[in-house]
Amino acid sequence: MAIFTNFLRSLLLTIIFSFVAPMFLVGGGLLLISLIGHFPGLQELTEAIATQIMRFLAAFGSGTPLRGLFVISLTCSFVGALFDTYVYYRCQILRID
Repeated sequence: MAIFTNFLRSLLLTIIFSFVAPMFLVGGGLLLISLIGHFPGLQELTEAIATQIMRFLAAFGSGTPLRGLFVISLTCSFVGALFDTYVYYRCQILRID
């Protein structure tokens, strides 16, 4: 029973961190781009980059960048859960041998 509890705790943490990681990555990238935009002469470049990132996110979110970010985060969360389940399975198989 303790092994199953450890598996569920590991799975839950993996799902949460896999969901939050893309949000921090995209949010940090947009924040960095906006900070770079304060340098003289780079404002047009950073606006173009931010616009392309928003268009990329909108493509996954049916026209809404925030929904696109949620779709990407949910997908990463699902893949992280699959990897964690696979690692648990492999750990159990190798423990038997």
